[in-house]
Amino acid sequence: MQQQPNQGQMMTEPPEVVTSKDHLYINDMLSWNLLAMKKAHAFAEQCSDQQISQALDQAGQMHYDHYQRLLTHLQTQGQQGTIQ
Repeated sequence: MQQQPNQGQMMTEPPEVVTSKDHLYINDMLSWNLLAMKKAHAFAEQCSDQQISQALDQAGQMHYDHYQRLLTHLQTQGQQGTIQ
């Protein structure tokens, strides 16, 4: 089986145009990060062990940060008019 160009390679720059398939995947990533953040927060509130609670809060914060980065990137790209 022949490998497609760029398959398995990391992109060094974002594409010029975001396709509808890309857009759907980005929406999924936003949803996954938001759900993970909410679950981590809920579990941290129920946890009686302070260290575990803090670790869950940190994990939730990480997912929130990823969510915010995605939103910021989408807003920047939207202002440039490159999302189609």
